[in-house]
Amino acid sequence: MRPLFLLSLFAPAFALANEEGVNPKATDLTSFTVTIPVSNSILTTWILAAVIIIAIRVLVGTPKIIPSKGQALVESMASGLRDALEPIVGKSMIGKVFPTLCGFFIFILLMNWSGLLPGVGTIKYNAHGHWLDAIRPATSDLNTTLALSIISFVAWTYFVLRYAGFKVLIFDLFGNKADKKELSFPMWLMLSFIFLGVGGIEVVSIAFRLISLSFRLYGNVFGGENLIHALGNIARFVVPAVAGLLEVLVGLIQAFVFTLLSAVYIGLICNHEGGHDDEHAH
Repeated sequence: MRPLFLLSLFAPAFALANEEGVNPKATDLTSFTVTIPVSNSILTTWILAAVIIIAIRVLVGTPKIIPSKGQALVESMASGLRDALEPIVGKSMIGKVFPTLCGFFIFILLMNWSGLLPGVGTIKYNAHGHWLDAIRPATSDLNTTLALSIISFVAWTYFVLRYAGFKVLIFDLFGNKADKKELSFPMWLMLSFIFLGVGGIEVVSIAFRLISLSFRLYGNVFGGENLIHALGNIARFVVPAVAGLLEVLVGLIQAFVFTLLSAVYIGLICNHEGGHDDEHAH
């Protein structure tokens, strides 16, 4: 945490005075890439993706039975995240879904924290008489958070259909969960219509996850970036440093919330281990 603390102290000091804040629209950098459409958030994504790959290769290298300090650090972090997610998705599913969930957490966490790095959000270039951000945190761009939500939705669809099956999904959404032996037929039939209606609401809820996941992450990161810029006009060092420390915590929480919700959505249908255990106990 000490390096992050130092970054939170010095990164806000680079903010330009009287700045309007972070532009909600991505800056088009196409003029620098001739034909390939590239925005400032995409450029930041590429840079940090390269940093992640290089850092893992340097820390881990070739995995060994007796791990090096770097490999032990990476393995301990991965084990901690795995232990937190395993009760949600189940022991039978954690090995299958963990690479995806771990990728979400690491990518989003570093993107959230990237706004505290010197230069991110403060390196400018002049386009048509206006100074625009050359790089910015990717998660402060709604395009990025929406893309992450779409990937999460596609992953949920794949894991549910692959490991639970279409019949389980339909029954979980629309099936009558009441015990037919304990109810009269008219009551059971009435409950069937109720569960059918609830299933329709659940389908809308599932579709709305694309909005809820993307806007929650985008709103928190974008709001935090603008808060640091606004406070920089009040006091160049002390006040933005305090906001930077807050953003360290917010960035961690939002990365974990996105990953946790993705795990919950998968576990709600794929994790039936508890139910099976209860049946065997009876």
